[in-house]
Amino acid sequence: MADKITVLLVDDHALVRKGFRRMLEDDAAISVVGESSDGEDAVRLAVQLKPKVIVMDCALPGLSGIDATRRIRAKIPDAIVLMLSMHSEDTLVRQALEAGARGYILKSALELDLVNAIKRVAEGHLVVDPQLIKPSALKGERDSALTPRELEILRHIVAGKSNKEIAAELGLSANTVGVHRANIMDTLGIHKTAELVVYAIRNGLVSLT
Repeated sequence: MADKITVLLVDDHALVRKGFRRMLEDDAAISVVGESSDGEDAVRLAVQLKPKVIVMDCALPGLSGIDATRRIRAKIPDAIVLMLSMHSEDTLVRQALEAGARGYILKSALELDLVNAIKRVAEGHLVVDPQLIKPSALKGERDSALTPRELEILRHIVAGKSNKEIAAELGLSANTVGVHRANIMDTLGIHKTAELVVYAIRNGLVSLT
């Protein structure tokens, strides 16, 4: 099991979890180590089992999937959460990413995308359902003001890297990266990292492939 991607499944419908488990365990690289039907229990199991990836339903009874994600990330900062949802609203996507989720996919796409999404978030990638990536009417208007260096830093931000990590990779100081980050947000009129990530994805400024 050491070389497998361990997964905790969180969904309040037993039949849905059963379907998820069957789908995932058909892949030799994945092992489902636990299941949960609510947010509170998901937090407990995440701390207990420490799975590589937590597949989290957004809509849970009691503690929501987004709030559960926030609590899990507070207890286990490097926890990887892949959010599942029936809803495609920008607000929910932003809230999920802001809570620390590394992916957001729609349940309607699960048959094709769940296994691949788990593998990609486990590798450190950000995964957003292609159905959510709709080019904005502002494409090319505001982001055209970003410099090549700012676009490069933006791609690293979307990848979930800190200022220190970006600085080390690009040979810059963390303070310089911080200035670039502030300039990017100011230019785009965005004030939260999660909103910046959604904007960059929707406008094709980063590649998720």
